[in-house]
Amino acid sequence: MPQVVSNLWFAEQAREAVEFYVSVIPDSRIGRTTILPAETPSGPPGSVELIEFELGDQAFLAMKAGPLDSFNHSFSIAILLDSQAEIDRIWDAFLANGGTPEACGWLKDRWGLSWQIVPRALSEMVADSDRERAKRVTEVMLGMVKIDLAALDRAFNG
Repeated sequence: MPQVVSNLWFAEQAREAVEFYVSVIPDSRIGRTTILPAETPSGPPGSVELIEFELGDQAFLAMKAGPLDSFNHSFSIAILLDSQAEIDRIWDAFLANGGTPEACGWLKDRWGLSWQIVPRALSEMVADSDRERAKRVTEVMLGMVKIDLAALDRAFNG
């Protein structure tokens, strides 16, 4: 069975980013680190570092390979959580580490990567067959920066 791995290209500080991510997100770990021993378009032997890691059940590869393209909103990592305490803990950890809050539960970490810190229940709420309930939740969520699960529940339940 094939494995799908998301690759994250960092100009620098890939190790620092990965260490932060696995320290904040439960059930995460760093795997193998490889230093490329050959000349690459990114630099001389030893200048490119590959770090395999997992966040929850998702596999990633961080690559420190010098500047190329910046992260943008077209790729984000969503962390689906079950409680407001989990949302608050992870949100606050990212902001304390230099992150910037954005709308609707999104933030950018200090390396420019976009994250969505959201309750697992949100996708069920906005997909609910009662479209009026879904609309209320969506409208409330669109007015938030950090997600407030109790406010979403109140909107969903009318």
